[in-house]
Amino acid sequence: MTAVRPTHAISPQLVQITDEPYYRSAADEADVFIAAAGACLPVLLKGPTGCGKTRFVEHMAWRLKRPLVTVACHDDLTAADLVGRYLIVGDETVWMDGPLTAAVRAGAICYLDEVVEARKDTTVVIHPLTDTRRALPVEKRGEYLVAPPDFMLVISYNPGYQSVLKELKPSTRQRFVALDFDYPDATGETQIVISEGGVDEATARRLVKLGELTRKLKGAGLDEGAGTRLLIHAARLIAAGMNPQTACTAAVARALSDDPDVMRSLDDLIRTVF
Repeated sequence: MTAVRPTHAISPQLVQITDEPYYRSAADEADVFIAAAGACLPVLLKGPTGCGKTRFVEHMAWRLKRPLVTVACHDDLTAADLVGRYLIVGDETVWMDGPLTAAVRAGAICYLDEVVEARKDTTVVIHPLTDTRRALPVEKRGEYLVAPPDFMLVISYNPGYQSVLKELKPSTRQRFVALDFDYPDATGETQIVISEGGVDEATARRLVKLGELTRKLKGAGLDEGAGTRLLIHAARLIAAGMNPQTACTAAVARALSDDPDVMRSLDDLIRTVF
């Protein structure tokens, strides 16, 4: 089994990754990211669920030796959730920085995962940080925070899954350097499953084959096929002693769909591969 990566909590929002997260480069994405960081440019990551976007950001935070703030965006995420708010603590009113403000103050990487899930009025607050101003107005405190050179904004989304109503607006996306992500090739994905899942090569190859077969069902019952993350989940169950078919049913088939017909098709694929 792969050990949990050590991190050091700088604050409730900031972490410093102290051990290298495993990441296998597919092209020149690391070089582009490093160049963007040096030029103080924000970065947009595009790609399907479970293809390694979050792991890539963790790896680059470790590589650049910068603190990391990660925000999982959702429908109820407000501007105050990102920037901060006043809270009543005992008989005092105190200000609490949000994750975006904390990242700006610390010169950290702020990663907004699946940014299109946030409300439209929320994403507007990042605009001043993504142009030549590189600033964050904190209106409730009357502050205008200019980001230090080490601050970097990274956002991600899945263009193949989001609905038309949740597309990233051109006024937002054209502020970013964009990197395309996809599932690794079979050789690369096999190595990732071996490293992260703790299984032998033969088992990893079967899991990767299963993943490839599920991805062919996209649009034919599935919104998305199995990402590398799900294959690693199945591998870890197998490494823990679980029967491969049972592990794949729990970690892949049932995680992908609730539709009885689709689940039967996925169960057939699992029996075919294992």
